[in-house]
Amino acid sequence: MIIYFSATGNSKYVAERIARYSNEEICSVMDCNSNITLKPNEILGIVTPVNWWELPVLTRNFLSKLSINAGGDNYVFIVITYGTTPGCCAEDARRVLKAQNITLDASFSVQMPDNWTPIFDLSDSEKVAEQNDKAEQQIDHILQEIKTRKMGNHTQRRAPYFVRYFTDPILNKERMTKNFYLEDTCIGCGLCAKKCPVQAIEMKDKKPMWVKEQCALCLGCLHRCPKFAIQYGNGKTKQHGQYKNPHTSV
Repeated sequence: MIIYFSATGNSKYVAERIARYSNEEICSVMDCNSNITLKPNEILGIVTPVNWWELPVLTRNFLSKLSINAGGDNYVFIVITYGTTPGCCAEDARRVLKAQNITLDASFSVQMPDNWTPIFDLSDSEKVAEQNDKAEQQIDHILQEIKTRKMGNHTQRRAPYFVRYFTDPILNKERMTKNFYLEDTCIGCGLCAKKCPVQAIEMKDKKPMWVKEQCALCLGCLHRCPKFAIQYGNGKTKQHGQYKNPHTSV
């Protein structure tokens, strides 16, 4: 079983490649039952992006409820897709799973275009394509590591777990939906409300309204908007462009 959380497609694409290679079923954390029965020798893979150097809220919530009926000789691993660093995401996941009496056998990471466009500029399509091309080699390597059931934390550019004491307050601040704003180009299609994983958006008078104080901070609404009408924060998102992984649907 391969379980993933993905807003703009990076983690979904990695999960799809692992699932095809290992002939495993694939499921989003939004649709997957948290009570999982594994067959003997079956693998369980979790693929997730990183939010402010730690697990995204939705990934954390899913893992904190996860219950495994193990069939024996199972292999549990996590793959983290990241832009600059996976932070302490691997250790974060290990601790969350340990609280559920689940052992995380291995951790891996894949560097891909970062959809956090309040900072990162994704307007250069050639540069983005080059990043995705390089990611293919990393994914190929991870597939071989999974095949041999390599153990341990193999995430690159990782940070120590204590950074969570600094990143948690930042993440909670950035998750405030008041940071989002709408431009006049909105056509009222409702895609943002339909796709929001935490139902933080509702359509009112054919315009999206943020109805919760905080969201998952996945930026899926911003990147999926067909008119690029949703912006965030300091205004840099407009000049930094939109992103969806070109190899999968989101």
